[in-house]
Amino acid sequence: MILGVARSTVQDNLKRAAMAGLSWPLPGELTDDALESRLFARAGVKQGQRRRHEPNWAQLSIELKKPGVTLLILWEEYRSVHPDGYGYSRYVAAKFMLRERLYRRAA
Repeated sequence: MILGVARSTVQDNLKRAAMAGLSWPLPGELTDDALESRLFARAGVKQGQRRRHEPNWAQLSIELKKPGVTLLILWEEYRSVHPDGYGYSRYVAAKFMLRERLYRRAA
């Protein structure tokens, strides 16, 4: 049977199942949500928590309206305070994804 799933994806999921103590057949009472939680839970990261410090996007939007202020300058300030924070490309992408989400809500 061909499923169209990469071998590496299957191997990754099998490894996750073994690490979660799961075997086939799965218990009947195990819901999809519970299965997903067991397979994809990140060690050391609470559910709903970000792995990196989230910038204050509202403050960032205000700062960007000031003359001479750029995303690069604001990112450099952010990284000086949070050295393990977002890389520049992710920082910029997150800013624009947030803007798109806000525009869609307003429309």
